[in-house]
Amino acid sequence: MNLFDIIGPVMIGPSSSHTAGAARLGKLARNIFGASFNRADITLYNSFAKTGKGHGTDKAVVAGILGMNPDDENIKDAFDLGRKAGIEINFRLEDSNREVHPNTAKIQLFGEKSAMSITGCSLGGGRVMIQDIDGFKTEFTGEYNTIIAIQHDKPGIVAFAASYLAQKNINIAQMKLSRKSKGDTALMIIETDEIPPKSVKTDLESHDGIHKIVISTT
Repeated sequence: MNLFDIIGPVMIGPSSSHTAGAARLGKLARNIFGASFNRADITLYNSFAKTGKGHGTDKAVVAGILGMNPDDENIKDAFDLGRKAGIEINFRLEDSNREVHPNTAKIQLFGEKSAMSITGCSLGGGRVMIQDIDGFKTEFTGEYNTIIAIQHDKPGIVAFAASYLAQKNINIAQMKLSRKSKGDTALMIIETDEIPPKSVKTDLESHDGIHKIVISTT
C-alpha cells in the first residue's frame, strides 16, 4: 500500500471509497458501454446502499456515467445534469447482500439499440475493480488502457488479437478471457501500456469471430 492509497485521490466529496470510487465506476461503465444511452438503472449494495446517499455515492455514480472525473465540481449537480441530458435514472438499494463486496454497484445502461450491465466495486483510495460485464466474470481496474472484445469462443482469435497488437507496437500488460460455455460467446479483456489508436477497433472487428470492440483509455 502506498501513500496515495491511504490519502486517496483529489476529489469532490467526503470519501474516496464512496465518492471517488463511485465516480470512477460510473465513468468506466460509460466507457465500456461505448455508446449513447437514455436510461441508467443503478443498484447500490451493502455499504454503498447504507451510507451512499450521505456520502454522495448516488450523485457520484451518476456523475461518472455522465463522463465526470472524481474531482469535477459539478458532481453535486449530477441528477439535474442527467435530467437535462434526457437520461432516465433509477436507483435500487440492497443493504444486506453478503455475496458481493461491501462497496459494490451494478450499472445497467440502455441505448436505442443496445443495453449492457456492468458490476464493479470500490476498493478504497479511489481504486476500483470491474467484476462483471453482462454476466462475464472480469477483473480489471481501469488503470490501464483496456480493449474489450465480445467474440465467438473459437481457436485463433486470441492469437489474432495478440499478433495484431504486436505489429502495432502495443504492449499487452494483462489479458483475460471469460466464457459462459465452450463454443459460445466470450469476453476478452486486454490491458495495454499504450493508448490503442482508433484504427484498432475497426481492424480487430474485421475478424469474423469478433463481434464488437470497445476501447477504454486511462
